[in-house]
Amino acid sequence: MNIYIGNLPFNMGEEDLREIFEEYGEVSSAKIVMDKLTGRSKGFGFVEMDDDASANKAIEELNNAEVSGRNIKVNESKPRENAPRGGGDRRSGGGGGFQRRNRY
Repeated sequence: MNIYIGNLPFNMGEEDLREIFEEYGEVSSAKIVMDKLTGRSKGFGFVEMDDDASANKAIEELNNAEVSGRNIKVNESKPRENAPRGGGDRRSGGGGGFQRRNRY
């Protein structure tokens, strides 16, 4: 099961995240999402656990738990939908925006 963890402390490393979840069972992978420009944590990550029972127990017990002064959010990760960013249909035309007018 892939587990989403949000509101992580920005100084938390992937090994720290792995250790928290290993208390509930074997962890296949632990990944903290990093900002490409700054190299800093974005404050969320993912943990994979092969055993669904262990994963569900970890979700149940760790959701809203305090880690380094922050209440983390833990739930089963859902696949991303392929909706365009920013919402709406990009082919629908638009409006607004700045238009230069000739004054001559």
